[in-house]
Amino acid sequence: MTHRTAAAPPPSGSPRAALLEVAADVLAVLLLPSPEDATEDQLRGAGCIWCETGPLNAETAIDFGEQKTLAGESWFPRACLRCAAAWAHRGLFEHAPLCEQCTDEVSRCEIGLALYRLIRQGRRP
Repeated sequence: MTHRTAAAPPPSGSPRAALLEVAADVLAVLLLPSPEDATEDQLRGAGCIWCETGPLNAETAIDFGEQKTLAGESWFPRACLRCAAAWAHRGLFEHAPLCEQCTDEVSRCEIGLALYRLIRQGRRP
């Protein structure tokens, strides 16, 4: 029996190698900083979008995928695991009380589950 909120095991055997797909609805809850306020390293995904930790790689970062600025330019925000977990934790506390699915049965809310997975991913040793 599998637990619905557990992250899938990483294919390479490394616990940090599992890349989570972060949906647009989840990104809205995470409140990514404005790309206009980001450094060059943050815009290209080499530094954490929140704390500027870097350099980041696939094992030390959560990739939020290609995003577009208001001017239509591409940027590639990523976060260190610690910041991703912290912002997901804050986002879950803001999201859950207002979400009917979360208050009824948390396992039915895709946003809540994704935030929970980000928290777990960032807190692994």
